[in-house]
Amino acid sequence: MKSSKFDATVLTLGFAFLYIPIIILVVYSFNASRLVTVWGGFSLHWYRTVWSNQGLMDAAWVTARVGLLSATIGTVLGTLAALALVRYGRFPGRMLFSGMIYAPLVMPEVITGLSLLLLFVAAGIDRGFWTVTIAHTTFTMCYVAIVVQSRLLTFDRSLEEAALDLGSPPVKTFFTITLPLILPAVLAGWMLAFTLSLDDLVIASFTTGPGATTLPIKIYSQVRLGVTPEINAICTILIGLVTLGVIVTSISMKRTELRRIRDEHVAARNAT
Repeated sequence: MKSSKFDATVLTLGFAFLYIPIIILVVYSFNASRLVTVWGGFSLHWYRTVWSNQGLMDAAWVTARVGLLSATIGTVLGTLAALALVRYGRFPGRMLFSGMIYAPLVMPEVITGLSLLLLFVAAGIDRGFWTVTIAHTTFTMCYVAIVVQSRLLTFDRSLEEAALDLGSPPVKTFFTITLPLILPAVLAGWMLAFTLSLDDLVIASFTTGPGATTLPIKIYSQVRLGVTPEINAICTILIGLVTLGVIVTSISMKRTELRRIRDEHVAARNAT
């Protein structure tokens, strides 16, 4: 009993430490007063101000495009990397390949951003939208690879082997058998990659250029001049979008898993 009370207390304090600042931010985004720390009544004024702020809207649009594109490309590359690590066993250069996959996970973002900046400068590539997208793809694909790899390690290959024995080509087997079974992990990896791209400030600040200011960079530049309820409003919108995305992804993954279990039961019943 004492242990359970202690665990509950620690868990409560941990959640409070994480989420009370977010709750305060959301509450004060509806503050009618221009002073962030003084409550002046409920108002949606700052949300209307956000929509009329062209600078914030342009930065949000850039962030959304970078996030969607880098998450999609990173998911494809990360899934392929996970397949290579799990399915092809030991191959020449495996140690170097796995090290390159895992390195961005533990490497400080400052080093990653600086190294990418030097790469773009050496290659003569003008910094802008595409350099930020490449940079975000570079580090988000690593997280996707880890998520998909963990699913492939517990994957039952008997269905794949049965399809191959029946004459199905490897590519068709992957898209009809393997991909639907690992789809929840792929979707989870995509959602993680998209969230990381939305959140990134350090790497984007090294690789951005004119006309490619992301929302975190825009918010940071404005916060340095003082926090305003307008910043609280745009952050609340971001929190709402990420929360909605997590809920939709969770529901989709749950339905996919239930459909897979149902199909397996139907197949087993037909076999008997």
